[in-house]
Amino acid sequence: MSERNDEALRELITFRVGEQEYGVDITDVREIRGWTPATPLPKTPGFVRGVINLRGTVLPIVDMAARMGSDMTDPTVRHVIVVVWIHGQLVGLLVDAVCDILPVRPDELQATPDLVGEADAFVEALFSTAERMVGVLRLPALLPRSELQAA
Repeated sequence: MSERNDEALRELITFRVGEQEYGVDITDVREIRGWTPATPLPKTPGFVRGVINLRGTVLPIVDMAARMGSDMTDPTVRHVIVVVWIHGQLVGLLVDAVCDILPVRPDELQATPDLVGEADAFVEALFSTAERMVGVLRLPALLPRSELQAA
């Protein structure tokens, strides 16, 4: 592979939410940690489980199943929090499991089909491997600034 193609590579950390797999750019991920119970806060969006203290930083925890339109997750010790940057603030995404780190070239990303529904706004592109299809998340759409301030 030429240097030019190497520079265009994007690494995605993929994780599972229910039966679907999603990915985020590795540069947006600060860390991956085990489930920690969140402290609920009043008047937060229904998909925000609450907040946790991460080494002195209080961060909201978004239940990705609820955010994608499913029921709230009943977290266990097997669940994972993926800590990402959204609008310059750390946010925890509660997911079922972390799967892989996948290198992706821009020409391997496919546009999402025009479908109706809020969850489609969260997926910026699709990436196919021989075994599965991964939705590449648009992190700012997951938690608009107004909802981030409420959390």
